[in-house]
Amino acid sequence: MPKTVVMLPLLLALGVLPACSTSQASGTDEPVVLTTFTVLADIARNVAGDHLTVESITKVGAEIHGYEPTPGDIRKASDADLILDNGLNLEVWFHQFVESVDVPHKVVSDRVAPMDITEDSYAGKPNPHAWMSPKNVQIYVDNMVDAFAELDPENAAAFAANGKTYKAELQKVQDELVAELAEVPKKQRALVSCEGAFSYLARDAGLTEKYIWPVNAEQQATPQQIASTTEFVKTNAVPAVFCESTVSDKAMRQVASGTGAEFGGTLYVDSLSEADGPVPTYLDLIRYDADTIIRGLTGSTS
Repeated sequence: MPKTVVMLPLLLALGVLPACSTSQASGTDEPVVLTTFTVLADIARNVAGDHLTVESITKVGAEIHGYEPTPGDIRKASDADLILDNGLNLEVWFHQFVESVDVPHKVVSDRVAPMDITEDSYAGKPNPHAWMSPKNVQIYVDNMVDAFAELDPENAAAFAANGKTYKAELQKVQDELVAELAEVPKKQRALVSCEGAFSYLARDAGLTEKYIWPVNAEQQATPQQIASTTEFVKTNAVPAVFCESTVSDKAMRQVASGTGAEFGGTLYVDSLSEADGPVPTYLDLIRYDADTIIRGLTGSTS
């Protein structure tokens, strides 16, 4: 049955018309799953195996919070068979975006127990970065297995088997993360970053979290935020501070300069790297971030 296109005036204005699925348009037989960002795409590929084609709306290095969809994105979405989004208010642009096309979508953070943001105007809202916990990503995997089985029932057993294998890898990374961070002296177990993107990781690894801004929506730190972070670093003698790959590290380097802390390095959260970069997969991302944090907190930055 042809897909029904809603919000027709908008789609006509964008040049989007009802079309065959992306799999047909690209000459492949597999159903097409479209994710909102690269991290979800990698997780989904591990579950899908060779049975589905998985693509990401945003590209490597893109900032997901303030992303502005293009007409090409809407056209791609209208041709997909399933759309996956993170939820928890991460993709602030997504609700209007998904209303523009009549395609099923799944929120992969369903059943994750959210941690609330505790500061500024975002206080009380869920922290969206649930995928920074490998334990949470195992829930993402279960949700993907269910969604993929509904999309492609003939390969339901394969999706379940892929999910089980990948969840075992996720648990191994979680166990390694906890064991390695346990070696960091207690007084140094503080993670100071530009964005409050590490609440779930910090909780699971026994780290105290401090950040300049709770959600990267403005991309510019206020004097009050810098002063609060600087005071925390001084008071707790934090040896190193960090910033994420998708934002400027200027404000955090200001904190480091004002406290004598080292700038411990760049952490990856919202995007993977290119295939030849440091974090081409989600598992690489978690391992890389853990190693960077450990080296920074133990004074072995180089």
